[in-house]
Amino acid sequence: MARRPSAVARALERIDRLDPALNAFTEVWPREALAREEAARQLPLRGLPFAVKGPAGIRSYAARRLIAAGGVPVGATSVPGPGTVWQTWGQGAHGRTVNPWRADRTPGGSSAGSAVAVAAGMVELATGSDGAGSVRIPAAWCGVFGLRTTNGLLPSPDRSGLASAGVLARSAAGAERYLRHVLEGYEEPAAPSLPLPAVHSEDLGFAEVDPEVAGVVRAAVDRLVASGTVRLLDADCALLDPVRAWQAVQGGSPEDPQALLVRRANDERLDDLFATAPLLLTPVTPNRPHGHEGPGDRYSTALTWAFNLSGHPAASLPAGFTRDGCPVGLHLVAPRGADASLLAMARAVESALPTARRP
Repeated sequence: MARRPSAVARALERIDRLDPALNAFTEVWPREALAREEAARQLPLRGLPFAVKGPAGIRSYAARRLIAAGGVPVGATSVPGPGTVWQTWGQGAHGRTVNPWRADRTPGGSSAGSAVAVAAGMVELATGSDGAGSVRIPAAWCGVFGLRTTNGLLPSPDRSGLASAGVLARSAAGAERYLRHVLEGYEEPAAPSLPLPAVHSEDLGFAEVDPEVAGVVRAAVDRLVASGTVRLLDADCALLDPVRAWQAVQGGSPEDPQALLVRRANDERLDDLFATAPLLLTPVTPNRPHGHEGPGDRYSTALTWAFNLSGHPAASLPAGFTRDGCPVGLHLVAPRGADASLLAMARAVESALPTARRP
């Protein structure tokens, strides 16, 4: 009987077959990956193939921790090229990174290639980083799970303090596997008690949301309520638009008076919300994936970057599709430091929603 190819060999075969059309990878390391695999099988992750975000990803804290636990890096994924700050697609070895559901649409960014690699089944998980939505947006638009961790929970090279480490995975269980081996002193959370008290906000009080995107998320929330997974509280989450505050902090002016005012007000409102509920539900983006010609007429970050400023952990999981075949993400936000609990809640939410499809 022929021996079944190893997990790393299967990942490399899929990359070789699929990546010329998707352009998720800038580099692939078949020789190094296969050489690592035998020793890695003796460790907790047992040779799990994973991808790293961008050319510097292999040197990140998360990648080093995954390797030490028996993960096998198979390649570096695409990010936007130089001079394309607001272009949310990546540039792979063969050209522009495309959305695996619709090649005429962007996969989102900046963790573009990581999301595409996971969505297409080339790897089980990929590292990312999120300074404005760079994990959650591509997760939403590629139909996979994405987690950004609490600000400061894991080391980050970002001097502004806005970016935190994250992961793209097929499910919350995959992200949980990442966190268990990357976070020093990880403690397994207790199973959440259902129904989860939650607040649903369509627009955080300021965003202009595509009605169809809002409708897909609302249908997912209704299903969670009907299944007994979530109990909606009679409350909303109305924040101040964080765009200028985020730009001030990212630009090196965190003491800007207007930025401080917005951050203080939003922090107080979020503290009040999480004092009564462990979970906030919103759409991940106000829009569906746009074309490759530019960023579209809405900030795709409108519903994500408030939590880079506040530092809360947040996740995206598949909520459904628009009529034109674009994935939509359900945004789950939890109290600061409650990353493990967020993943436990996300697993409960996932189990009540239709199984995520693969493109």
